[in-house]
Amino acid sequence: MSTDFTSHPAVKEEQVLTRVLSSGQQVMIAIGGAIGTGLFLASGAAVPAAGPGVIFSTLLVAGISLLLGAALTEMCVAHPAAGSFGLYAEMYLSPFAGYVVRMSYWLAQVIVIGGHMVAIATYMGFWFPNVSDTLWILLFSVGLLYLNARAVGTFGEFGYWFSMIKVVAIALFVGLGILVLTGLIGLNGQNPPGLSNYFAHGGFLPNGLWGVWLAACFTFYSFIGIEMAAVASGEVKDPETTIPRTYRTLVYGLSLIYIVTTAVLVGIVPWSSFGVSESPFVSVLRTIGIPGSASVMNFVVLTAAITAANSSIYLVSRTLFSLARAGMIPKALGAVNKRGVPLNALAIAGIALLLTVVIQARLRSDAYIWFIGVALFGALFCWLMIFVTHVPFRRAWVRAGSPPLPYRSRFGEKGSLLGAVVMLAILVSTWWVPGLRVTLQASLPWLGLVGLAYWLSPRFR
Repeated sequence: MSTDFTSHPAVKEEQVLTRVLSSGQQVMIAIGGAIGTGLFLASGAAVPAAGPGVIFSTLLVAGISLLLGAALTEMCVAHPAAGSFGLYAEMYLSPFAGYVVRMSYWLAQVIVIGGHMVAIATYMGFWFPNVSDTLWILLFSVGLLYLNARAVGTFGEFGYWFSMIKVVAIALFVGLGILVLTGLIGLNGQNPPGLSNYFAHGGFLPNGLWGVWLAACFTFYSFIGIEMAAVASGEVKDPETTIPRTYRTLVYGLSLIYIVTTAVLVGIVPWSSFGVSESPFVSVLRTIGIPGSASVMNFVVLTAAITAANSSIYLVSRTLFSLARAGMIPKALGAVNKRGVPLNALAIAGIALLLTVVIQARLRSDAYIWFIGVALFGALFCWLMIFVTHVPFRRAWVRAGSPPLPYRSRFGEKGSLLGAVVMLAILVSTWWVPGLRVTLQASLPWLGLVGLAYWLSPRFR
């Protein structure tokens, strides 16, 4: 099996995208997807499961993301392509595995978009409580589809600056939170909480280590998105330099942001008061009592949801493009316009957004958790398959007598095997997480649907 990037036909099929993304834009596209509703809204579901111990849950998932980032960097530097880990599964496992991974990732991102759009409607309801959520979903869907239809450089520039807004806002929020915890800023006429909220209401681990483990299922949702940089690797300049720098910045940066931010959240507001009816960040600022701050933060979390949805739409179109170029779905979906944008694949994302309106109208207040639960299966499955793929990739590279890898993961095969085991354990554990049982319930229909699609695929009929 050849490991030469330029010689593999599956890779060559994808070399029609424009390589214009810088490392900074690649990082911000991934951050645009990762720092979204997972941190700003789903954290309200993670905290009740573990209490202040959710900090440990975040540390656990951060460690797994470090293993994933190292494995992905190694494979992406060797084979930078839009198909990314789906393409690698095809090359090093089997065509069926490649198809299932790419289709599962596509389906997961379609559902994640739905979650982001529901969150956008929730945030808009903060200012306009009497306006229908459906209207907001439709309006923002049209705007994001238009943006994605522009040249990828324009898209990358938008993603960079809007992602920067939420990074700066999080830094300011953390700084403000530390001032409140230390008593340098008053808490709406109350005494500063200090460390009291970390140990009140049942202690630091009110639900024990089991609660910490179950909260990791929700916390994992916050880390969905770091793999986006791998999908964007087909459009980056100088992959051998850009991709390793991107993943170092992304994994370490996100881990630090999530751990510190979570610690501030549960320090200011009692963990038992968290939920998903509004962003925990907005709840904290309302508790602090700074005039207008809750409204400002609602704007920030709205921006976060918009950029996350924007990044997911990008991924949906590029994943379909990759499948079409591989001959697994109709070739028309692999066509690009003169700006290098796969418009036909993007149109399918538009159809998915219309389905979001239908689901939201049917499930109402339960819609967001449903989107999390179903999307979680696809994300967990794809992370599992990335780890599984990395092992034969390493072995095939050695067997072929290839030159040393341009980038080599210091965790090696053992790190990927550990990551695969943890992914499988988290997947099984969702059965015991309130609201996430749908994750396992979706698994068999999901894989059955993808398997049927593979059988009907024009490449394999």
